[in-house]
Amino acid sequence: MTFSSEPPATAGGSSVSGAGPTGIPVIGLAHGSRHPRGAAAIEALMIAVGAAAGVPAHAAYLDLAQPDLGAVVASLAVEGHRRAVVVPLLFTVAFHATVDVPEAVAEAAEAHGVELVVTDILGTGDDVAAVLRGALDGAEVDGDADAVLFAVGSSRPEANAAVADLAARLAEGRRGEVRAAFGTCDPRVDHVLDGLTEPVALWPLFLADGLLLDPLRNVAAERGWTVVEPLGAQAAPLVLARYAAARDRAA
Repeated sequence: MTFSSEPPATAGGSSVSGAGPTGIPVIGLAHGSRHPRGAAAIEALMIAVGAAAGVPAHAAYLDLAQPDLGAVVASLAVEGHRRAVVVPLLFTVAFHATVDVPEAVAEAAEAHGVELVVTDILGTGDDVAAVLRGALDGAEVDGDADAVLFAVGSSRPEANAAVADLAARLAEGRRGEVRAAFGTCDPRVDHVLDGLTEPVALWPLFLADGLLLDPLRNVAAERGWTVVEPLGAQAAPLVLARYAAARDRAA
């Protein structure tokens, strides 16, 4: 297993040790969801990534959905690949990023003899903010409208603080406010509505639909809120950038 400080990755079918005939594959490693539309959005994201990068691209899941990372890596090994890049499809440095991902990567690499290069998570940086703004614009949300940035939430305060900071940066240049709320911890959506002008825009920090989002869709329908759709394939530039960083460091 190799982490992002030492990534020997390539793209576009270049000949690099460990690459198969079509270049070093990229695996988008998502948390996973029981939601019936959850996996479809991640698959669409990785199809877009593969088309843009010109390399095999696959989705894998830590939990609640299939295939898991081991199954994807096993299939790559059968195809003759000895190296792959894993992009954790996560927005915050929380338990999944610090525990689940390293454990899954180590297990899959050892079991199938494939070197796995782990990149940075998607995070909450300026590139993520730009993609979120594009999604808001695509939903035709007026700049005067207040918005709630809705994330899953974490038991780690620093992860939630990163989302709150992202909300503050998304508010810059807008007349409407942006406040962060979470699905599994405080503040919840109803806790941040005081002082906001309804109808608000519900702005999910999600790649795909999840069970936490469905009840809020119902609330939004009742109260006339606009729901910005999860990012899905719109997040392809984020995944590609982390894959390219691995390629560039190896050059």
